Amino acid sequence: MMSPDAPTTADRTRPFEPPIKPMEAVIRADLPAPPGWAYEPKWDGFRALAWSGHPARLDSRNGKPLLRYFPELKPAIDALPEGTVVDGEVVVVQDGVLAFDALQNRIHPAESRIVRLAEETPAQLVAFDLLALDGEDVRALPFADRRVRLESLMAKLETPWHLTPSTTDIDTARRWFVEFEAAGCDGIVAKALDRPYIEAKRQMVKVKHRRTVDVVIGGYRVQAEGDRVGSLLLGLYDESGALHFIGHTSSFSDQEAHELLPHLEELRSESSFGADARRPGAESRWTGGKDLDWVPLAPELVAEISYDQLTGGRFRHATRLERWRPDKDPRDCTMDQLERPSGFGFSDVVSAGL
Repeated sequence: MMSPDAPTTADRTRPFEPPIKPMEAVIRADLPAPPGWAYEPKWDGFRALAWSGHPARLDSRNGKPLLRYFPELKPAIDALPEGTVVDGEVVVVQDGVLAFDALQNRIHPAESRIVRLAEETPAQLVAFDLLALDGEDVRALPFADRRVRLESLMAKLETPWHLTPSTTDIDTARRWFVEFEAAGCDGIVAKALDRPYIEAKRQMVKVKHRRTVDVVIGGYRVQAEGDRVGSLLLGLYDESGALHFIGHTSSFSDQEAHELLPHLEELRSESSFGADARRPGAESRWTGGKDLDWVPLAPELVAEISYDQLTGGRFRHATRLERWRPDKDPRDCTMDQLERPSGFGFSDVVSAGL
């Protein structure tokens, strides 16, 4: 059987050829003020461009083929009119909210596992922009016009397609920023109503959630040169008193990395994170062969860090070191600091877009 991503001759119904890089966003502290802007939830999934035609395609933001990992989405892409390209997000929904760990686990080399996971944790598609429709290139149209066409298109489609909500009212967007987080939205994206779709350019604005928490420095990794700190390994205590690894930070200058190393070496220990607790991971298909050796430290240093997202009780991305906390008892750095939002579920959010 031919792979969903197998190359074939160019599809003549397409007004332009894949792959292309999607339009991007710049991070800001605040949303741009109206008028002239539309505001949408920022989804916590895999950004993807869906191409109808022969063959159907689902491309990552870097142009990598995704359809082989999500074969259950091919009928949804085939349901698009020929010569249509939709910009959106691939998500997995569990218990009414987005589950990024389950989504990430879908990227697997074994075909047997891909088939099984397609049934156990099927993906869905959230549409938020339109690049082509019925063989017509609509990238030069202003977003306001593209949105009208996208709404008309999505009204004819069924699950696993969903249309993201969009509003021109900034007060509504600020309310969404809070209320939609529990469903798996990690912020708000603003799009200029009069701008065309410009590939690979940061033409949008995104505002993301950011919180602070006090953590224990449970270890560190050394840069390849061996003369400076590469990253600090962060931990929090659970109710039983075990220190769990929950993420890392490397947000310090090169000079600070040099100056930190001798201080950390004085705190070297045989162990830090609990034997039965979550610990820094070994090499996996996600680490790209990086050296993941680390040095455990006596749990004495406390720092305040800021983070944007949690996944499975750990920080999704690298955190930012805000300040050292010599006044803080390491044992007070507990898991209950982690704020888990409550609010609408996924179906509640996407129903606002239809």
